Amino acid sequence: MAKKCGDSCGDIAFEGLSATYKKILWVVVFINFAMFLVESVAGFLADSTALKADALDFLGDAATYAATLLVLGKPLKTRSLIALLKGLSLGAMAIFVLGFTLYRMFVTGDPEPFTMGAIGLMALLANTVSVLLLMKYRDGDSNVRSVWLCSRNDAIGNIAVMLAGAGVFATGTIWPDIIVAFVIAGLFMHSSINITLQALSERNGKTIEAE
Repeated sequence: MAKKCGDSCGDIAFEGLSATYKKILWVVVFINFAMFLVESVAGFLADSTALKADALDFLGDAATYAATLLVLGKPLKTRSLIALLKGLSLGAMAIFVLGFTLYRMFVTGDPEPFTMGAIGLMALLANTVSVLLLMKYRDGDSNVRSVWLCSRNDAIGNIAVMLAGAGVFATGTIWPDIIVAFVIAGLFMHSSINITLQALSERNGKTIEAE
C-alpha cells in the first residue's frame, strides 16, 4: 500500500493529504466557478468565441479541483481513474472548442474588444492568485499535477484573450478572436495528454517525474 504523504514525503509523489492544500483547493474552486459565470455572460454580450472558450475552461477547472478534493486520500487506482477521466474530459472540451470555432468562422459579426480586454484582465488576476496559491504543490500524483497544469495554462489563456481583444480592436476583424480560441483549445489538448499519460502510468504501477 502506498505511503500517505502530506506536504512532502521523500521520493513519494505528493498526494494532496495536507489541510492547507485542501483549503487552497476550496478557494480555487470558488474562484474558477465565479469566473465561469462572469465570462459566460461576458462572452455572449461581447460575442467572443475566445471568452466563451475561456469560460468553459473555468468550468472544467472548477470540476477538476472539486474532483481532486473528493478523491484525496483514496487508493492510487481510484485517484488515477479520476485523473484519467479529467484528462479525457479536457480532450473532449478541446474538440468542442475547435468545432465551435470552425463554426464561428462562417458566422458574421465581430466581437466587442473592450469587453474582451476587461474580462480577460479580470480572469488573469483570478488565475494569477490561483497559480500563486498552488505553486508550492505543482508536483505530485496525477490529480495534484492536473490542478497545477490547469491553473498554469489558464493564466496563459487569459493573456491570449487580452491579446485577442487588442487584435480585434486594431484590425477590425474577427480573426484574432478565432486564432486565440484555437490556442485555448490547444492548451486544453496539451493538458489532456499530460494528465492522461500520467494517470495511465500510475494505473500501471509506474511513476512519472513531473516536468
